[in-house]
Amino acid sequence: MIDRRTDIRNIAIIAHVDHGKTTLVDAMLKQTHSARNLDQMGERILDSMDQERERGITIKAKNASVLYNGVKINIVDTPGHADFGGEVERTLRMADGVLLLVDAKEGPMPQTKFVLRKALELGLNAIVVVNKIDKPDADPDETVNKTFDLFSHLNATHAQHDFTIVYTNAVAGTATLNLARPGTDLQPLFATIIAKVPAPAVNTAQPLQLLVLALMNDDYKGKMGIGKISAGKITKNQAVAEIKVDGAVVKSKVTDIMVYQGLKQVAVESADAGEIVAVAGIPTIAIGETIADADRPVALPPIEVDQPTVQMTFGVSTSPFAGREGKLVTSRQIQARLMKELETNVALRVEPTDNANSFLVSGRGELHLAVLIEQMRREGFELQVSQPQVIMHAKDGHKMEPYELVTIDVPAEYQGVVIEVCGARKGAMLSLDTGRHGEIQIEYDMPTRGVIGLKSALMTKCRGQAVVNHLFNKYEPFQPDLLNANSHGSLIAFEQGMSTGYALDTAQERGTLFIGPGVEVYAGMVVGQCSRDEDMEINVCKEKKLSNMRSKASDAAILLTPPKEMSLELALEYIGPDEYVEVTPKSIRIRKRVLDALARKREKKAAE
Repeated sequence: MIDRRTDIRNIAIIAHVDHGKTTLVDAMLKQTHSARNLDQMGERILDSMDQERERGITIKAKNASVLYNGVKINIVDTPGHADFGGEVERTLRMADGVLLLVDAKEGPMPQTKFVLRKALELGLNAIVVVNKIDKPDADPDETVNKTFDLFSHLNATHAQHDFTIVYTNAVAGTATLNLARPGTDLQPLFATIIAKVPAPAVNTAQPLQLLVLALMNDDYKGKMGIGKISAGKITKNQAVAEIKVDGAVVKSKVTDIMVYQGLKQVAVESADAGEIVAVAGIPTIAIGETIADADRPVALPPIEVDQPTVQMTFGVSTSPFAGREGKLVTSRQIQARLMKELETNVALRVEPTDNANSFLVSGRGELHLAVLIEQMRREGFELQVSQPQVIMHAKDGHKMEPYELVTIDVPAEYQGVVIEVCGARKGAMLSLDTGRHGEIQIEYDMPTRGVIGLKSALMTKCRGQAVVNHLFNKYEPFQPDLLNANSHGSLIAFEQGMSTGYALDTAQERGTLFIGPGVEVYAGMVVGQCSRDEDMEINVCKEKKLSNMRSKASDAAILLTPPKEMSLELALEYIGPDEYVEVTPKSIRIRKRVLDALARKREKKAAE
């Protein structure tokens, strides 16, 4: 018997990066007094990872709940970046409706399209939340029009087209259904959620079914599976069946059940269908498995996640400085960490290579893999990673490559620069829109090979004023005439030692330096980008010879241009196929794959 549980609403909040999802959740928690000392927790309460706070993005989906007029609202805060689409795709399965947050100035952006498409494909209806209406240049009406067009473009059903609009200022914690009447709190939003989000459908007559959509580890309870109960009831100490992805059934027992109250998980004796729970007692539980009735085990449909588009190798560092700064350096330790990541990161793939000391790691994009690498270095790992490579597919005997929709926001004066750079990367212009304040937005259809390194190139040529967003679009026939758009020449140290200002003063005439004086280098380490499209060996450790003779020239102060700081993302965008990024807890270095200069020349000659 299908029934509705009216005391619960399950919602997911979806949006483009930085449109205010996490800020809105903060306000919802504070106004419903869902946890103590919220005011002392600062902003972006749910973004608990260090990288989330530093980057200003949500990486891992989070759960929380609020209580409004006796109705429990379970909230899932999802990532806004397409590189973390694996998180979005599975966590949306917990929801019965979504809040689609759209910036009142920017309108729908590329990631808005991505997350909304996923929600509509699951049959979910949306409440459109137009946020940041307090901005001086906000245009809520135009934002609504563009959002409606987006629903049409994504082939939304008639019911999905008929969305309710709520206007919010998440920072101030206000909402209104009518712009002519400014809001004073979030009551209109809460009331709309209760009225418009369907109460979860539950089948009380059927045996237990719970699809595991996330995992967490508890210091005392061990591994716990998180998901929404689709049918039946789950009870502490209940015997259950763990149905694996391949159909195998393993008998187990539930030892603990947790539900969300505010930001906390609270232990309960039982939970009914419609509730989002965390279940302990099944040590082998994995994402995509079904927790079912022990006597009548029936699996739920499996999770389908988009395939990875980019891959690189993770390997043991072979640098002359290997082992100096990291405590986790062996292939066994790196492999164990990658296997652990696979348990929760459903969009990740890890495969062995011909080299026992390296692994092929595939993900949804550069950022997806960069976040993993950054997390590993913070945990004490030391490793070397290769240039990101696009994953090709075969279809009907033809080689296919991924294409992405690229949206670039830039001042109008850089329009020519953008067209030149994107044209060289085989980007096909789809649209060009001019804003009210002299900015333009250009959309391209571009091979993923062209997208790699695009942000870095545009930021340099547009003086840091380009905003680049991209998401996977489709597979198209491979273009053999697309050269390496990210080709460059590197400045390479030819001896080990300490860099000096005297040597760098000469070296900076050759290109852009990545290091300053007083940096220890080794032979084969990349210390800058050459102004010409060729590698150049330079001496960055040379010291000025002392003499008793003095002159104006010798006494002149050395004026060094500040070096270009290479973050992990910039380093991954920069490196070529014959280079590695050396990653340690303290350092990001770029090096040649073959450190010896003569060996590199022999290898290059043999390849010719």
